[in-house]
Amino acid sequence: MRHLKFTPSWLRFLTIFLLTMGILFRFSNLNGKVFWHDETYTLLRISGYTINEAKQQLFNNRVIGKETFAQFQGANSEKSLNDTIMSLAKQDSHHPPLYYIIARLWMEIFGNSVTAIRSLSACISLLVFPCIYWLCRELFNVPLSVPGVAIALMAISPIHLVYAQEAQEYILWLVTVLLSSASLLQAIRREDELAKEKQKPDLFAIWSIYAVTLAISLYTFIWSAFVAVAHGIYVIITAKFQFTETVRTYLLASLVGFLAFMPWITVVIGDFFQFLISADTAKTQSYLIPVFPFLMQLSRIFFDINLSSENPLSYLIALAFLTLVGYSIYFLCRTTNYKVWSFIITLIVIPALPLILPDLIAGSIRSSIEAYLIPSYLGIQIAVAYLLATQLYNGRVLRRNFWHIIMALVIICGLISSKVSSQAETWWNKDMNSGNPQVAQIINQSNRPLLISDALGNNYGDVFSLSYILEPKVRFLLLNNQKIPKIPDVFTDVFLLNPSDTWGKIIEKKYKFKTNIVYSDNYYSIWKLAKTRNLRRRNI
Repeated sequence: MRHLKFTPSWLRFLTIFLLTMGILFRFSNLNGKVFWHDETYTLLRISGYTINEAKQQLFNNRVIGKETFAQFQGANSEKSLNDTIMSLAKQDSHHPPLYYIIARLWMEIFGNSVTAIRSLSACISLLVFPCIYWLCRELFNVPLSVPGVAIALMAISPIHLVYAQEAQEYILWLVTVLLSSASLLQAIRREDELAKEKQKPDLFAIWSIYAVTLAISLYTFIWSAFVAVAHGIYVIITAKFQFTETVRTYLLASLVGFLAFMPWITVVIGDFFQFLISADTAKTQSYLIPVFPFLMQLSRIFFDINLSSENPLSYLIALAFLTLVGYSIYFLCRTTNYKVWSFIITLIVIPALPLILPDLIAGSIRSSIEAYLIPSYLGIQIAVAYLLATQLYNGRVLRRNFWHIIMALVIICGLISSKVSSQAETWWNKDMNSGNPQVAQIINQSNRPLLISDALGNNYGDVFSLSYILEPKVRFLLLNNQKIPKIPDVFTDVFLLNPSDTWGKIIEKKYKFKTNIVYSDNYYSIWKLAKTRNLRRRNI
């Protein structure tokens, strides 16, 4: 690959330009997007309160204002950092504490605003660029060509922009996956170099970085265990299925990493067995990803303007990028050493297997399942970056021009997607609360509105999410169950969030109201209660 070592100046300028644009997109409009369900749970965990504690204090059949939610949405004087960790251990052990510790400290400095918490993810996302450079250098042993193209693609990748502007741990997880992967390759390379020089390697010095980065990755996101499995399979493949010194030292370093994670593993295992014996087992849902939505996610690595799966254009886009990815993997396997392509293939396949094999994994965790595919996205982007970088130097003018056009199209798609995504009010990953702007507009138009809800289902997260864009004049009447509320006379308009048909009819009959659905989508509905003429509203 010596022909890749001399990088044209235009490619360097292009990489710098796209990197600059990617950074600007990451910090653009941070407070303009819907602060959705999962992000409100992030701030609840940071606050140190559990869901049960928040429901007990808020859903108490009293009228409150939106300012009451602030105590449960970020750092506060009532709870400490230790409470943040304990709240995760009690109710959300599938979320390891590292990100939440960092976020708690960050919010104690910069405040509890939406901009503050999302800016943490945007800042963390900047670490992706030196990390991807390091990983590509270890894989391909070239100064700039492949690493430079990889940085450019990562900078304008719409899928990474989504998580760089989310108040969740996924972008930090990407950084830790990059670090652990690069440190693994570095350890193997250094051990091989010392072996060739017939020097006795210092195994602790060589492998300690990998053990530490693996532990950090596990404490960031529990799915890192599957990345570790991918690393193990890669080491065994490169050792040609023999129990070599490298395999032994890798296993030892991995064991150290997992032992460091053992305190949290015990918490996770305890919660898992408690889940198995609880009544919630009947509510489990499979995380099997249908084929076409999975392909749509694959195309969103490079192009994403928030098209729905019902749009015929999304099929063509998915097919086009599937072809590009498929050829990139084929080209990688055909032109590189098995030590290169086997690493990328295992990184793509192994972490994704539990998601795409039927009935292999099931659970009650409500989260963005697309984020679990971040290691696979990473492997795909490296394969495409290698293809585009090598074709820049192809000897045939016609073939080289063809790939210049392909690269230009990929870059244009990324820039358009990043521009649209960074300025959008909502996006596909916020689908549960994508209707919030319309709902808020309806409620905010009232003079003295009251929103009534209970703590069932997803209502807790929906109420918190709505509170960020409702005006201060809106009041909330939150009930601990679907019983008949006591509605004060001072409110001009009364709204119900996600009422059952039975509950809505009971309220309608009790107060002589007429009910109308003013908003409805796949996730929730808003009913407006209107007084019937010549009938006064009565209190219970």
